[in-house]
Amino acid sequence: MIDNNKMPKISFGIIVLNGEPFITYCLRSIYPFAYEIIVVEGGHEDAKSVCTPDGHSIDTTLETLYKFKKEEDPENKLTIVTKNGFWTKEDEFGRHRTAQSRAYAEKATGDYLWQVDIDEFYKKEDMIRIIKMLKNNPSISAVSFKQKSFWGGIDYISESYYLLRNKGGWNRIFKWDSGYKYITHEPPTVSDENGVDLHQKHWISGEVMRRKNIIMYHYSLLFPWQVHQKVKVYRDEKKEFYKELGEWAENNYFRLGNPFRVHNLYRFPSWLIRYKGTHPEQVVCMIRDIKEGKKIAELRRTDDIEQLLSSKKYRRRTFLLGIYNPIEQILTQLYRVKNIPNRIRKISRRLKNKSK
Repeated sequence: MIDNNKMPKISFGIIVLNGEPFITYCLRSIYPFAYEIIVVEGGHEDAKSVCTPDGHSIDTTLETLYKFKKEEDPENKLTIVTKNGFWTKEDEFGRHRTAQSRAYAEKATGDYLWQVDIDEFYKKEDMIRIIKMLKNNPSISAVSFKQKSFWGGIDYISESYYLLRNKGGWNRIFKWDSGYKYITHEPPTVSDENGVDLHQKHWISGEVMRRKNIIMYHYSLLFPWQVHQKVKVYRDEKKEFYKELGEWAENNYFRLGNPFRVHNLYRFPSWLIRYKGTHPEQVVCMIRDIKEGKKIAELRRTDDIEQLLSSKKYRRRTFLLGIYNPIEQILTQLYRVKNIPNRIRKISRRLKNKSK
């Protein structure tokens, strides 16, 4: 463990709507490293289908937060922020959830602001390394992470061209000081007192962190309820982009109709892989508690996943998809060049169609 008195002060910021069963385990995982934890609860107007009439979670999120505050917050680190009504659904750039993120940023008083989704976790040893890295190099202005996206159970991950191609990673840690501002939630962006995006200064990318073997463990497609909620909210938020999300969920999550479009960003090829690594400690505790009936959560069936992953044909095709990814990217760039030979254009089209 680290001595927080000698380390930079970390303000963790979380927005949550219907966050069970993750809440207690997420808070426990970050509590030892936190100077403060600010949780903003509730939904915006496009999330009405999964909110109470006054904009709150319809599960036991609020009760769990206050229970944690009462029973597991001896150092008074946790601040719970709610609103009597819905949060503003879009910022001035037309992006959602910025109002909630700004709400925790405005209360942050640490040296760094670390944004965490309620269903994402980091290994304890990695968090120690990250905080020591910030201490040893105070010039670092922002840190991003690549992720493993867990799907239907903690033994499976979804790989995707979308995930593979995001070399920069997902923005999570920002230097924080007087005059700094939270600009947008999508993507998470913070500017300094001069209005300079922190990613234009000393940014540590997700690819750099991956090479250090530090990643985000994201359990965003673990439980059926998460997928039901994403369908309802995302279709209302971004009608054009997610207009087929309901069909994707029924055909490619609740049953494996197309096992090459399993990620909810369904326009990109994606596939399932067996995960053989370890998990953050609190994720293991959460799954154990669910199986023992101490925490209530519906688990997805896994027999169809096991049958799929036992198929040599499926494993061969997913291996080829992984190889095609960089080739397809190169051919796509060539395709855009004027006077490119028609033969290369045809190759590019064939590679794109193989995973449909």
